[in-house]
Amino acid sequence: MATKALRRPANRPERSAYSRPVGGPSKSVCIYWAAGRCTKESCRFLHPGAPESSMNLHISKQKALVWTREETSTGKGNAYNAPQKNNAAQKGNAYNAHQKSIAAQKGNATQKSNPGPTSNATQTSNAIQKSQVCKYWVDGNCVKGDRCLYLHKWFSGKGFSMLAKLQGHKKAVTGIALPERSNKLYSADKDGAARVWDCYNGQCDRVVNLSDEAGCLVSEGPWIFIGVPNLVKAWNIESNAEFNLDGPAGQVHAIVVGKEMLFAGAQDGVIYVWKGCPQTNSFVPAATLKGHTGPVVCLIVGANRLYSGSVDHTIRVWDLDTLQCVMTLKGHSGVVMSLICWDKFLLSCSLDCTIKVWAATERGSLEVTYTHSEEHGVLDLAGMTDPETKPILLCSCNDNSVRLLELPSFSERGRLFAKREIRRIGVGPGGLFFSGDATGLVSVWKWMEPYNKVESS
Repeated sequence: MATKALRRPANRPERSAYSRPVGGPSKSVCIYWAAGRCTKESCRFLHPGAPESSMNLHISKQKALVWTREETSTGKGNAYNAPQKNNAAQKGNAYNAHQKSIAAQKGNATQKSNPGPTSNATQTSNAIQKSQVCKYWVDGNCVKGDRCLYLHKWFSGKGFSMLAKLQGHKKAVTGIALPERSNKLYSADKDGAARVWDCYNGQCDRVVNLSDEAGCLVSEGPWIFIGVPNLVKAWNIESNAEFNLDGPAGQVHAIVVGKEMLFAGAQDGVIYVWKGCPQTNSFVPAATLKGHTGPVVCLIVGANRLYSGSVDHTIRVWDLDTLQCVMTLKGHSGVVMSLICWDKFLLSCSLDCTIKVWAATERGSLEVTYTHSEEHGVLDLAGMTDPETKPILLCSCNDNSVRLLELPSFSERGRLFAKREIRRIGVGPGGLFFSGDATGLVSVWKWMEPYNKVESS
């Protein structure tokens, strides 16, 4: 029996259901198109308008998050810039995208393909980046190694080094002092403990329970003075004599000694004064200096004057002979955190992100002659000289670092870094200096002798 050949109409085109034009015979909306994932070039179901692909939106967000995460690991995350990066990032290759970002920061596309002299702008940018410690390295989890744009060490600059890290305090360090003719370093913290460290082995020899939070610790001769709420603890390290000096109201934030008198700035805005009594080797109340309308947080003595800085944004100048306020300086717009005297000048720092230099005028008043600005609030100041006798200002900023600035130019010599803000800076003999941060860590630093001086000796 003959088999009939199957015939098709000559005018009927060859096509499958997948090659039918959009909006074909079916009047139903494509459910895959509605979900944003129809992959057919010519679907037989309706695609009524431009697809609003939720899947594409999700992918876009995902790439932005990946890019931001990579950028954050270098301390430069910016979600706004993430979708605007190169094609490698848009295709989801975070590693290549990050590599392109690094190359872009080092120079333009031409410099990447044909390396040449680095521009001044690029050098400045790299210098700024390398003056910041990698926060991921600080936490022990930076995975970039040599590719990281930030420092993997606790300081930047030359001419000094870290000698030791003294661990033991549980809260922020509020005072550090190395008394004269002593081989013991003293420190105190907000946890109410004072520690005595051996300068030879770095071990803690003794822990003194202060029974309350320490606001400050200073040394003068054989004496250690510690400010706590409502009193000052006085401790003679040679005779082991101890005294509690009552009188202050609230926390004692600052202590200084000058002209055989002890001054303590307290929470109530009053400066309490004691005079030394040689007969009893103790101290007797002498006066109370009133004028500040906020807590007194810093004190310094220089040129027969006492200078006090307060939360009320002012600096008051007191005559040490009469114990009277002779002028009030109103130059800061924030809390005056620290004061030092250098040469004929008074230097003050504040949470308003400035360091001000005050100088005497012909009329006898003090006026600001220079203002140095920092990006962050300034917490503490200390002064010393380097091995070449150049004056150096140690400036603790509210970004977990200390700037080492040359005076009078304020040019930066280096930086010290910490996990948290450095609340106190201390200075010792022989080029030693100290920093205490909010984690309770005390770091010991030292200026190194110049190479040519070592060679000549």
